Amino acid sequence: MQQSEILRRADDCGNGGGADSYTGLRIASVFIVMATSMFGALFPVVSRKTGWLHVRIPTAVFQVAKYFGSGVIISTAFIHLLDPAISSLSSPCLPSSWQEYPYALAICLVSIFMIFLIEIIAFRWGTAVLAKIGMVHDPHGHGLPNGGHAAHGPEHRRPSKETPRDAKDADSVKEEDREDLEGLPQLEKGEPSSPVAQILGIAILEFGVLLHSVFVGLTLAVNANFKILFVVIIFHQMFEGLGVGSRLAYMELPPAYSYVPFLGAGLYGITTPVGIAAGLGVRASYNPHGTTADIVGGILDAFSSGILIYTGLVELMAHEFIFSKEMTEASNRHLAFALACMILGAGLMSLLGKWA
Repeated sequence: MQQSEILRRADDCGNGGGADSYTGLRIASVFIVMATSMFGALFPVVSRKTGWLHVRIPTAVFQVAKYFGSGVIISTAFIHLLDPAISSLSSPCLPSSWQEYPYALAICLVSIFMIFLIEIIAFRWGTAVLAKIGMVHDPHGHGLPNGGHAAHGPEHRRPSKETPRDAKDADSVKEEDREDLEGLPQLEKGEPSSPVAQILGIAILEFGVLLHSVFVGLTLAVNANFKILFVVIIFHQMFEGLGVGSRLAYMELPPAYSYVPFLGAGLYGITTPVGIAAGLGVRASYNPHGTTADIVGGILDAFSSGILIYTGLVELMAHEFIFSKEMTEASNRHLAFALACMILGAGLMSLLGKWA
C-alpha cells in the first residue's frame, strides 16, 4: 500500500477512540433506551396476554400495532440494515479489494437463501413428525386466527381423513405424542397450532433484530452527534419493539410455553442497552469508523437484512395479506386500513433513517 493512501485513510478513518462528551447522559441512555425498548416490545404482549387488560383495549389497537409493526420490520431491513451495510463494506477505510464486488448485497442474498433452506428443512421435518401421529398441516397457514401465522415450520395442523387402518394406527400412537398435543391452542374446527414452529419463526426474526440492536447501542455510546442520535434511537427502538412485540403477542401457545412472548420481549429490551454499555466500556479504544468496525458491522448488518427481508416479505406481507383467510374474506375497508397501517409503519421508520 502506498504511503499516501495510508495517510489518507488515517485522516478519514481516525486512529481509534470514540467521542467522550455527554458522559452522564450516555450512561443515563442505557436505562432510558431500555425503558422505551421494553415498553415497545412488552405493550402488545402484556395487553393481549393479560385478560383484564385485553378486554379493556379495543381490538383495533392490536390490529394497528400488528400491521404497523410489519411495516417497521420491512423498513428496518432495507433502510436501517442493508443501506448501512453497503456503506460500511464500500468504505474508503477498507482495502481496495472491498470495492471490487458488492459484498453487502451478496451476504444479504446468502442470508435470504439460508433462511429459505432452514424453512424447507423445518417443513419437511415437521411434516414427517406430524405424519407419524396421523396429522397433516397447511404450509401456507390458511385459516390461522386473526390473520396470524406461525413462521418457519408446520403452521397449521388439520386432522386427516382416517381409514379404518389409519384409525387403528392412530390408536397405537405413543402416549407421549398424544400428551404433546394436549393443551395446544385450538384454531378453526379444533385444529391445534404448532408451538415449535411459532417459536422457531419468532426466534429467526428476533435474531436479525437483536444483532442490529446491539450495534445501534454501540454506535450511540461512541458517536459524536450524540444528542440527535439519542432522540432518534429512542423512537427507532420503540417502533421496532412494537414490530417485534406484535409478532410475539399473536403467538398462540399452550400454557407450558406461555413465557416465550415475555422472554422474547425482554431480550429485545436489553440488547440495545447492552450495546450502549459495551460501547461505553471500550470507548477509549473503539473506533466506529475504523476498518475492523466497518467490516464486522457491515457483514452483520447485511446478514441481518437478509433475515428481515425474507421474514418481512414472505412471513409478514404474504402470509398476512395473501394467504390469510381472514384478510381474503375481509371487506375492502378493513384491507385498506391494514395496508395503511403497514405503510405508515414503513414510512415513519424510513424517515428515521435520515438521522440513524
